[in-house]
Amino acid sequence: MGIFWDLLQQDELDKQQKQANSIEERVKILEEDLAHTKALLKKTLVALETHLTQDIDGDGKMG
Repeated sequence: MGIFWDLLQQDELDKQQKQANSIEERVKILEEDLAHTKALLKKTLVALETHLTQDIDGDGKMG
């Protein structure tokens, strides 16, 4: 019975590892998407501030 228990435990550990890898990969992708979104938002803000000649984000400078 001991070998079957070991196999079941190993199978469960393998499932947990796959799920952890999957979560890590998803987090990596989300972090990359967030970085791209921030860059696009910054470009949009610069263009909008330049177009409107107003300080929209309150950082004390335009563009």
